[in-house]
Formats: sequence, structure tokens, C-alpha cells
Amino acid sequence: MQKILVTGGAGFIGSHFVNRLLQRTDIERVTVLDLLTYAGNPANLSAAWDSPHLHFVHGDILDRPLVDSLLQRHDAVVHFAAESHVDRSLLDARGFLTTNVTGTQTLLEAARHAAIEKFVHVSTDEVYGPLPTGCATEDTPLRPTVPYAASKAASDLVALSYQQTYGVPVCVTRSSNNFGPRQYPEKVIPRFVTLLLQGEPVTIHGRGQHVRNWLHVEDNCAGIELVLFGGVPGQVYNIGGGTDLTTAALTELILTACGAGPGSVRYIPDRQSNDERYAMDWSKIAGTLGYQPRRPLRDHLAETVAWYRDHAARWPLPVDAVPTYAGK
Repeated sequence: MQKILVTGGAGFIGSHFVNRLLQRTDIERVTVLDLLTYAGNPANLSAAWDSPHLHFVHGDILDRPLVDSLLQRHDAVVHFAAESHVDRSLLDARGFLTTNVTGTQTLLEAARHAAIEKFVHVSTDEVYGPLPTGCATEDTPLRPTVPYAASKAASDLVALSYQQTYGVPVCVTRSSNNFGPRQYPEKVIPRFVTLLLQGEPVTIHGRGQHVRNWLHVEDNCAGIELVLFGGVPGQVYNIGGGTDLTTAALTELILTACGAGPGSVRYIPDRQSNDERYAMDWSKIAGTLGYQPRRPLRDHLAETVAWYRDHAARWPLPVDAVPTYAGK
């Protein structure tokens, strides 16, 4: 029976992962450590609160005494806690570097002294930077272009260095863009959905030519679970296999799902740094751990839209609260 610490477990991906862990019969305790900043919400854990195996700690990954105390009582860590929105990183990069790099190092140092059995560091395909052609493998050099991606690339390297230098059993996962219920409405799908459901227009940079791979959050969590229980320390695992779409094509699907027309779209000049295309090869996790995505966007976008339609109280943003969509 294992005791798992999940940082950022009240966030979008983290809460889905916590709910998934609590369905297992070999878990004694799942502890969520979350600072409950703007994107963290206890309501994301929904039915998990009914589980006797869930323990919640309101705290900061930068709080070394707290982190030390928690890791001494757990077998493994799955580290989701991060600042993650590209547009916010363009406005203020310092918080991203502090949370994503220093926060990760704080956890790793505590894990080193606690002799943790597995440390899964959750990252992003954005660390590879733009790829005009081809797909990034786990060995592709990192070429981040924006502060958010640079902070994640740095935290990846710090995590892997702790495996090499100190023997901390670190695995890194890098996923493509996630979608699904409960995502904070600053990312493109929930942002567009909530705007359209209010009868407001949405904005697209450039010609909407930017290509992203869209992966259902539950598929990402399935991959992370495989890495937690079967991943080899020191290894990186790309988690992809969703649906490749340009922003323009994605927007058309969202318009249809929301019952809106093309007149709801506004085009604005592209920003200076907006990576044209991300793409990953995920054959490693498929071949070694049996990962397979099962929830394509075209089949599951409608249920995502329905969740936002049914949870209007969870739309905390006024129409003009955050910058317009810039790629993630």
C-alpha cells in the first residue's frame, strides 16, 4: 500500500490524476499539497473529498520545512504544481522561474533526504520549442522560446540532474496540450467556450496557423500513472497521440460545439514569439509501458463544452480579464 504526494492536486490535471489514484486498491493515502492560487480550486477534487484516503494540505512547494515533513511520510511524489500560462509568463516571468524552478528544486532536495521511491516531474512539449517538420523524441535538444517554456525546461534539467547526481528516482513526463472539464478558463478551449457561451467574440492571432496536439486530460493522466508505477528512473516520457489541429481548425470545432458562427471570430496580429508548431513522438511510452490515448478531441469536445455550460459559477474571469489567446 503506497502513500503518494501530489503537488498541485487541486489544479486541472492534478485533480484528474488524484481522482484516478483514488480508484486504485493499492493506495493507502493520496496527499494533495496545493497553495490554491487562482487556478487551484478545492471544487476540482469533487467526489475525492468523500474518500477516506484523501488528505489535503494547503501549502507552498517553496516551504522547505513543510515539504520535508510531508515527504518523510510518503513513498512517491507526482509533481504538477507550476505556473503554466504562456501569456502570464510574458507579463511577469519572475513568478514562473521561482515556482517552476526553485519550487521543483525544493521538492527534489526534500525527496533526496527522504529516500523517496519515485519522483514524477510533470512537464510540457513546449520545452522542445517549434518544429517546422518532424517530431521531437525524448532526446531532442530543448529549445524553449518563451519564459514559461524556459522555466519548465530548466526544471526538467534540475530534476534529471538530481537523478544523476544524487540518485533521486526521477522520471519526467512531457505532454501536449490538455483539454477536458475543470480547466481554468484562461487556456484556449475553456476561454473560447466560456466567451462563446456568453455571446462574446473570440480572438485568434495571425491566420490561426499555429499547430498544437490536443490530448484529453484523462489520457495524459493514464500516461503519468504508467510512469509512476512502471517508469524507469532517469528517463523522459513524451505523452501525446491526441489530435493535431491548427488554431483555426480548433476554433471551427469549438464554434460548432457552442452553436456559434464564424462571425464570432476576430483576427489580430500575431505576437513576436508564438511557436508555429509543436509535435512529439510518443512511441517510447507506447512501446515500453503500453500507453494508448483513447479520447480523441472530436469525440470528447462536446462533453467538455457541456461541463462549462453546466458550471457557469466556475467561470471566474470577466471578458477582458486576461490577454487574448496566444497559442496555448
